[in-house]
Amino acid sequence: MDRNTHQVLVIDDSPIDRLMLSSILQKDGYHPLMASNGLEGIQKARDCHPDIILLDVLMPGENGFETCSKLKLDPLTNPIPVIFLSSENDKNSRISGLTGGGVDYITKPFETEEVLARLRIHLRIRQAFKALIEQQKHQLSQLTNAQQAILIRPEEMPEAKFAVHYRPLHAAGGDFYDVLPLGDGIDGFFSADISGHDLGAAFVTSALKVLLRQNFNSLYTPLEIMVLLNSVLLPVLNEGVLLSACCVRLNRRSERLTVVDAGHPPILLLDSKGAGSFIPAKGDLLGAFETPYFESVEVKVSKGDRFFLYSDGLIENHHGKNVSRREGSKHLEEALVTRRGLPLSVMVEEAVQSICSSDENPGDDLLLLGVEV
Repeated sequence: MDRNTHQVLVIDDSPIDRLMLSSILQKDGYHPLMASNGLEGIQKARDCHPDIILLDVLMPGENGFETCSKLKLDPLTNPIPVIFLSSENDKNSRISGLTGGGVDYITKPFETEEVLARLRIHLRIRQAFKALIEQQKHQLSQLTNAQQAILIRPEEMPEAKFAVHYRPLHAAGGDFYDVLPLGDGIDGFFSADISGHDLGAAFVTSALKVLLRQNFNSLYTPLEIMVLLNSVLLPVLNEGVLLSACCVRLNRRSERLTVVDAGHPPILLLDSKGAGSFIPAKGDLLGAFETPYFESVEVKVSKGDRFFLYSDGLIENHHGKNVSRREGSKHLEEALVTRRGLPLSVMVEEAVQSICSSDENPGDDLLLLGVEV
């Protein structure tokens, strides 16, 4: 069949009506498919994926409204537009058809030109809708590529000694991380979780990238960075959009780790012997208050220690099931401690897989950023 030939499924118990509609459709260049009842029609719709369905309302056994309801509940057949055919022309019948999932309602006896005209209208609408969906998919694909492009990779900055696993739930992820050189032996690490996973979240991540590159340097402490970010973002964030974030400065020369947390899950620190501990640093969410409270915590670290930044998606999920933060934090700590002897990149990947494998739906973005002192 030519790809430009539209398939029309006719579901009607009347042999005469099926024959008449088949003739009308063939003469106008359509490819007709026939079914004599709802059950047969549903199966044919699933097997053949027609472009549109002409569905008789009054059929013995299952009527057209019931058939349409089943078609709309099935993801395979839900997108197919349904036009009802009926000898009943009362208002209630029309309303039942249109509110039950139908796109149009033609009364019997039908006129050839009316059937063809309504078919063309709804096929054009469906074509336009499909084109819009493809356009949006393309735009989201471009956005995904752009968002991934602004996330630094370990091979681009090997001196920072970090590894990362980032898995967005949707094309536009709400999690964000960055790694910045601040001086000889000094690096900055930042992770954030923006509420939402839509285009707005993606735009916020782009803004964060710019702000961090402009201001996260040796002139500002992590605490000052958080205050600055809050003051800049507060007036421009949409209502209800908040950020949890964690800002870290690692000085390998003085062996000092400075942490400021803004409502983000606490950093997990593993010493060179494999003992784990969470760094408590309290702070308000970014974008919540004009004068937020942030706590700066400084920790002594040693060569060989590792620390980890992560988002709540990683600790609120365990193999597709929701868990408490406390339970999820324990799972994460166990996953990392038991893999302490592995190279950092392998350790990060295996730890994430032990919590949510690649074939499971995590329900949120996943971020795990590991750093070796």
